[in-house]
Parts: sequence; structure tokens; C-alpha cells
Amino acid sequence: MSKPTVGAIVHYVSYGTPGGEYTKQCRAAIVTAVNGRGIDPGTGEEAEAFDVDLCVLNPIGMFFNQHCMQMEHAHDGGTWHWPEGDV
Repeated sequence: MSKPTVGAIVHYVSYGTPGGEYTKQCRAAIVTAVNGRGIDPGTGEEAEAFDVDLCVLNPIGMFFNQHCMQMEHAHDGGTWHWPEGDV
């Protein structure tokens, strides 16, 4: 698994809305800090996934999100992953 670096472009997964008016969407994001590997909540040990801070680019603006965990397969809201085909 590639280690992210500051300035790397990744995909952030938006949460969507509780009522389903808006679904989860991949948004372009730029890594602003790499906080290291995250902690696996099941074991309390260091995980394979990385914890990063992001500048997320949305169609109507941008926002900053700290401590986003990497999730390459499930793509849950609030996580990031490498753009498909770029790993």
C-alpha cells in the first residue's frame, strides 16, 4: 500500500444526507498532513490504513477535514482512498 504524502491527490467520500437527498460521493482532495498509520479499533494496534488531514474540493467550495482514515474497499463516508487505477 502506498504511503500518502503532503500534496497528493486522493478521493474523499462525502457522508451524504440522512434522508437520502444526497448520496455519498467521491470528491477530489489534497493531503495537507500525514498523521501516520491509524489505530485498528478492534485490536488497538497500528493499522495498515493511514490517517491524514485533507482539503476537500466540492463543486460549491472547499473544506478542511482532519484525521480522515483510509478505506480502500468499503468507501464509507468520511474516509479517503486512492483514485481508482492509481494505487
